[in-house]
Amino acid sequence: MKLKPVLAGAFAGLMLASSGAFAQQAQQAQDAGPGRPETKTVGDWTVRCFPVTSPNPCDMFQELVDQNSHQRILSLSIAYAPSADRNLLIVTVPLDIAIQKGVTIQTDSYKSPILKYRMCTRDGCFVQMIADTAMIEALGKSGPEAKVNIVADGGKNYGLRFFLKGFAAAHDDMVAQARAKAKSPKPEEPAKP
Repeated sequence: MKLKPVLAGAFAGLMLASSGAFAQQAQQAQDAGPGRPETKTVGDWTVRCFPVTSPNPCDMFQELVDQNSHQRILSLSIAYAPSADRNLLIVTVPLDIAIQKGVTIQTDSYKSPILKYRMCTRDGCFVQMIADTAMIEALGKSGPEAKVNIVADGGKNYGLRFFLKGFAAAHDDMVAQARAKAKSPKPEEPAKP
C-alpha cells in the first residue's frame, strides 16, 4: 500500500467534509474480559488499562482511521511509568514516509522538536520515546486540534490531524490509574539444582 493514495484520499476527505468525515476509532467503555483492557472515553481520548503485570499498565490512546478505506492514518499512545515518573509516547504513521525527516507535533501554541522514527513494520512507522513534561503540558493547554507533521518519500509534507479535547483530563486519569495499578514483573528465581 502506498502512502500517497491513502493520504491523498484522506486529505480530500478532510477538505470536503466536517470533522465527522474522519472518525476517531475509540473503544467505548466496556467491561474488561480476560486479556481485554478496561477502557474509559475522556473527550477525544480513550484511557486504557491492561490486565497485565507492568510498570506502565495504562495509556491514553487516539486512533484516526479513514472511513472509506478503514486504514489507520495516525495513532498516538501516551503511557505513564510511575516508577520512573515519565511519560512514554508512541506515534504511528503510514509507510512510505521519509524516515530521515522524522515527525513534529504541532498545536496552536506548541511545536515539538523533530522526533525520530524508531522502526517501521508492515503496520506503519513508529516514533517511540520519552515525552518530556513540557510536551505533555503544552498539549494539555492547546487545542482543540493538533497535527503530526510528516514528509512522504516524494518530499510532500502532510499534517495528520488529531484532537485534543479532554487531553489534560485523560492524562490525569491515566496517570492516577497507572499509579494505582503499576506493578513490576517479579524477577525469575534461579532454578534449584
